[in-house]
Amino acid sequence: MRLKISLSPSVLLLFAAIGAGCAHLGTPSTDNLDPRFQVGKVLYSNEFEKNYGQWITELEKGGTVTIGGGKMEIDVPGGCSVWFRPELIGPVMIEYDATMIKSGGVNDRVSDLNCFWMAQDSRSPGDIFATHRTGKFADYDQLRCYYVGLGGNYNTTTRFRRYIGVQDNRPLLPEDDLSAAQYLLKPNVRQHITLIACGNLIQYYRDGHKIFELDDPTPYTQGWFAFRTTWNHMVVENFVVRRLDVARP
Repeated sequence: MRLKISLSPSVLLLFAAIGAGCAHLGTPSTDNLDPRFQVGKVLYSNEFEKNYGQWITELEKGGTVTIGGGKMEIDVPGGCSVWFRPELIGPVMIEYDATMIKSGGVNDRVSDLNCFWMAQDSRSPGDIFATHRTGKFADYDQLRCYYVGLGGNYNTTTRFRRYIGVQDNRPLLPEDDLSAAQYLLKPNVRQHITLIACGNLIQYYRDGHKIFELDDPTPYTQGWFAFRTTWNHMVVENFVVRRLDVARP
């Protein structure tokens, strides 16, 4: 399902205010981050108090994506991608908190805390929303982006991929295919995710601990972000995008 929302001038002005950042957001989670860059100003933030049309949802088998009360709650029986509407131009740091819910619900599977970042669709590079996608995972093969599947495959794997925009070809290096318990998910525990796209430097952190790093000779320097999951129930909070200053020598 793809949501189409007509935005009034007042709501567009609200977007601008949100994008400028707010003082009450506090300081970024810089513990253990790479010293080669410095964290700058807030570009976008979303505290999920109301749905102002900043998110576009693609659902394979229905389900619900609700925003309000300080959270985005995803409760779906199949594939789900929730795209942040603004295109991001690097260097940027993306942060959010996520909790995998296990409380007896039909979709409480505790699996697949996934994401795409700096994504473009090779079928419509200038506008990711110009290409229809159903929410089925194979529909995303033709993205050019970075992807992490944290606790995928029934919470047995955590994988990093650099998508190259080719159907049925999602490259995976052996060192980016993890299965140790320390890299998997725990139910009902809030975790803080940090994504880095700083020129050639691409990184993924959980709770301040770096899990993946890529020195990309041909980096994806602009594109879109999405939460991605399948058959899962999760809550997302405190979404923030910050500018990264030029990498230190």
